[in-house]
Amino acid sequence: MDVSVRFLGGASSVTGSKYVLDIGDKRVMVDCGLFQGLKELRLRNWDDLPIPPDSIDAVILTHAHIDHSGYLPRLVKQGFAGPIYCTAPTADLIQILLKDSAKLQEEEANFAAKKGYSKHEKPLPLYTSEDAEQVFPMIQTVPLNEPTVIFDQLQLQFCYAGHILGAASAYLTVTGDKQTKTLLFSGDIGRYEHPIFYDPLAPPQADVLFVESTYGNRQNPDEDVEGDFAAIVNEAMDKRGVLLIPAFAVGRTQGILYYLKKLQDHKRIPAVDIYVDSPMAIDTTRLYMRHPKYHRLTQEDLETEDTFLHFKNLHYCLSQEKSKSLNELKQNAIIISASGMLAGGRILHHLYHRLQRPQDTLMFAGYQAEGTRGRHILEGRENVRIFGIEIEVKCRRAVLDGLSAHGDQAELLRWTSQIKNNPKHTFIIHGERLPAEALANELKETRGWNCIIPEYLENFKLFEGI
Repeated sequence: MDVSVRFLGGASSVTGSKYVLDIGDKRVMVDCGLFQGLKELRLRNWDDLPIPPDSIDAVILTHAHIDHSGYLPRLVKQGFAGPIYCTAPTADLIQILLKDSAKLQEEEANFAAKKGYSKHEKPLPLYTSEDAEQVFPMIQTVPLNEPTVIFDQLQLQFCYAGHILGAASAYLTVTGDKQTKTLLFSGDIGRYEHPIFYDPLAPPQADVLFVESTYGNRQNPDEDVEGDFAAIVNEAMDKRGVLLIPAFAVGRTQGILYYLKKLQDHKRIPAVDIYVDSPMAIDTTRLYMRHPKYHRLTQEDLETEDTFLHFKNLHYCLSQEKSKSLNELKQNAIIISASGMLAGGRILHHLYHRLQRPQDTLMFAGYQAEGTRGRHILEGRENVRIFGIEIEVKCRRAVLDGLSAHGDQAELLRWTSQIKNNPKHTFIIHGERLPAEALANELKETRGWNCIIPEYLENFKLFEGI
């Protein structure tokens, strides 16, 4: 039996993760993400998949982020009919994220048609809410650390990865006629000593490793996250403005609230009103109570009235009317809204109204992929396009590095150090070229590992005649 892999995304980029394994006469896709960021990447979402979707026997998801799950409705619409395996929290999150993704695409298509800024006569969404609904009956949940048979030749085991609620690495055991081999897909690896999530774990052995490299060239300094965050908040309030924080609804928003509540309790920042303007983030916070085994939080943390998810000056904005009313805020307030890379969602309306206000502050608290609106602003661009209109960036820009959900180079090396053998191949994935090269060089020099940085659509024979 032969085993090969083809890279349909997440190769020399941090988006669109899709890895297709041909195992004998079976075909499995690991992750099924949307491309984001650069236009040339986003256009791939509209192309036909390079393989027939109905030839895929199963999909395995490491976690729910859209760059790992967001292509599922299109895959199903084009003919995929097999099971989708993931952890229970991921299954719950997917329902939230895919519905939101479809809604945003529908709204964007309608808005483009209304304003006439699309080159298409009738702009269409990549997929609809009805398409997203077709995915959910196909999902099958798998507990952590429990081997599960996918088919005769393949067994799956999920290992805790941190990063976000429900995130896991996928450990695959392939049983051939002559030999048994193991493959490990890291998914996205979280931080160590995180206040909400446990440390990520890796199995002690893998014949082939696929490891993410988002921050493969970055060493997080021994930063004082609380001190840095307090300084940004206080300066924003001293300017008598509003602090706007774009944040991923899953994971990042909850982490930001954790630190804001702690800083207020210790009187390191003023107790100003904090608004969470993301229905998806609100739905996500409820899942922490439903899945207590996947995080460090206790029932007391979650259920008492004065916690970082529920406190006196914290306000959740459920309606569009409440969201729009935030435009009237002039000073002494913090707004947290999605999406984290400024690609869509309610954050765009806040940017439209606040980028031109010198007294307001825009704080980045997460990775901004190449080609995204967030990366453009972060790199100092003076104008950005929102709703087809060029908006001048006059607000203060701030960056808080310590809240990333991705491990840095040292943490990625720490995670890989749990693998005691030398894998036959180590594929460096889910990273732009420079971070991927940096991690590959480090693994080659310190461990002597055979590292490969794959390109989009590349195919590799992993095992032959096993």
